[in-house]
Amino acid sequence: MQKAGLDVRTALDDTTQAIACNPGKLQQVFLNLFINARDAMTSGGVLEVNTSVQGNGRVQIDVIDSGHGIDPEHIHRIYDPFFTTKGSHKGTGLGLSVTYGIIQEHGGAIKVYSRPGGGTRFHLEFPSVTAKLRKPATV
Repeated sequence: MQKAGLDVRTALDDTTQAIACNPGKLQQVFLNLFINARDAMTSGGVLEVNTSVQGNGRVQIDVIDSGHGIDPEHIHRIYDPFFTTKGSHKGTGLGLSVTYGIIQEHGGAIKVYSRPGGGTRFHLEFPSVTAKLRKPATV
């Protein structure tokens, strides 16, 4: 699918398991990641969404863009509330902070891989419903 110079590609694993989540909050995670990806690809580019299941039963979701990447001096601050590299009136600096909180709230994890001029990959992992059911009960 191509729109306004943005090519969206998916590689969705048909064995991907369900995750226990609040659908509205998960939608907010993807909206935040997609908006940041779009903003990083000022001349167009490729946005990829890939899913898979890991051996430990966790669902992996990668959101990858071919944008300008994140400068090394900023990467450690991207989840800080109100931190933004966008110009004034272009963002609140809350998108990735909220994204991080939602993922943590759902027992997930997020990692970022980026280099200037080389795009960015956000790697998300969530426990699958099946993996959660297999956990022994704690007393």
